[in-house]
Amino acid sequence: MKVIALEEHFVTAEVLKAWQSGDGPRFAPDAERLRRLLEIGPERLAAMDEAGVDVQVLSLTTPGVQDLDADKAGKLAGLANDRVAEAVRAWPERFQGFATLPTPAPQEAARELERAVLELGLAGAMVFGRTRDRNFERAEFWPIFEAAAALRAPLYMHPQTPQAGVLEAYYTGFGAEVDALFGRPGLGWHYEAGIQILRLILAGVFDRFPDLRIITGHWGEVVLFYLDRIDMLSGAAKLPRKISEYFRQHVSVTPSGVFSQRYLRWSMEVMGADNILFSTDYPYALGSARNFLESAAVTDADRLKIASGNWERVRAGLGR
Repeated sequence: MKVIALEEHFVTAEVLKAWQSGDGPRFAPDAERLRRLLEIGPERLAAMDEAGVDVQVLSLTTPGVQDLDADKAGKLAGLANDRVAEAVRAWPERFQGFATLPTPAPQEAARELERAVLELGLAGAMVFGRTRDRNFERAEFWPIFEAAAALRAPLYMHPQTPQAGVLEAYYTGFGAEVDALFGRPGLGWHYEAGIQILRLILAGVFDRFPDLRIITGHWGEVVLFYLDRIDMLSGAAKLPRKISEYFRQHVSVTPSGVFSQRYLRWSMEVMGADNILFSTDYPYALGSARNFLESAAVTDADRLKIASGNWERVRAGLGR
């Protein structure tokens, strides 16, 4: 069984410097995770072997470059994509890559996606929803969706920190450590990512770009577990399909290191095996990926689809 993990992060020294200079959001992983993020080489390969992961699809960690000014975002995205391409060339059997997009400059982001896929051989892009206070469904970002759909290049929607007002209103009051977890990896991140996908549906993005494909982690970023209720929005928004149908036709989900057999069973029931991919969220989650897959109560055919088959099918369609 070949295991390909899609949400596997890195950071470059240049991006890290931009974040730490005050130009972007605060980013403060512990020393071990930071070392792992900066390293693409023997240590990462050893960790992959230990977890039973054959291939990592590399992506710049959150918050990406989406909160930086347009010029800086463009330069840093290009450097990050070149870095990923170098790693793929060095270890072609072990690494693939998602592009970083400078969404503050949407036209440039679309061109960078084309360069990343057609020239660098990357397999789509990782995005983080909002660009500062601008939600992703706005027409100014549609050049990105147009390019992704034309290339049949998936966009991996990753969580990001909610806006300051949302954090203050909903996720504070319990002390610094609890507030940070509550508003970010404990819950807030996941509502944020799920809402961004729902906004794409409600704004008609998938109707305008029917070949657009979104991937998202953490078993659907909350939305997957509430689709029956969310469908009540479909008629009010005058959508030609139910929201749940858009989700099944345009969205794939991954575990992002949440190795829960219960969530897998629910995702299988709601989405089906063809819409489930795999990810470990390296280096934020470390565990035995292969053991999780091998112990899953699914057919062998579905196990192979989830482990790598579905992703290889997506990659086979790139650029067509």
